[in-house]
Amino acid sequence: MSDVKNATPLVTVEPLGKSFEAPADLTLLEAAQFAHIRLPRMCRNGTCRTCLCRIVSGKVRYTIEWPGLTREEKAEGLTLPCVAVAETDLAIEVPDAEEI
Repeated sequence: MSDVKNATPLVTVEPLGKSFEAPADLTLLEAAQFAHIRLPRMCRNGTCRTCLCRIVSGKVRYTIEWPGLTREEKAEGLTLPCVAVAETDLAIEVPDAEEI
């Protein structure tokens, strides 16, 4: 049996209904690309907010000290996949996601 602490988080993209593994060394955006899932994107550094989406469940950490989100947006569950790394299994709501 595998050790749950070392398991790679699984990210489910809704309403697309597709999932992908999100290793700790990849942002959600990068991991999605490797899984042939296109998430909205532009700058890839947390400033343009094109990739803004909602975390339905789970937890992320950020690769930069202060991503382009307000405290209120973070509290509402919004995230920027271009600078977010999955810490747990996640479900994210990305209406414009598509399989490629």
